[in-house]
Amino acid sequence: MNHGLADSFAALNRCFLTNFPHSDIFRISTYVPVETMARVANQIPFRYRSVDSAAGVTRETAKRLAEYLGVDETQVIHQALREMAFKLLPQYEADGGPLTANQVELIKKRSPQGTKRSVRSSLIE
Repeated sequence: MNHGLADSFAALNRCFLTNFPHSDIFRISTYVPVETMARVANQIPFRYRSVDSAAGVTRETAKRLAEYLGVDETQVIHQALREMAFKLLPQYEADGGPLTANQVELIKKRSPQGTKRSVRSSLIE
């Protein structure tokens, strides 16, 4: 190796190590912090559809929605998913199902039965 090429190679290495301080010299790749890897692992790829349909929308539609709502495309996706979750998923903890005969009997014993009550006023005229 001639000295000119060796000097150029050394300068290139100094530049690389200076500009990328977290470089792994054994793998010759840049270091990716664990926090960044966790953030990337918590993401999914998203592909727009080529035409608007019941199964998805085009990027043009997402852009129009973003402009209309005054947010970016990512926020449009989040808002759409939130609205869908609110409509489709229960917003309360599931109960234990219908009451058993024993539970109904216990309620009847604890609440007064057979007393008539009259309505003295009404909100509806």
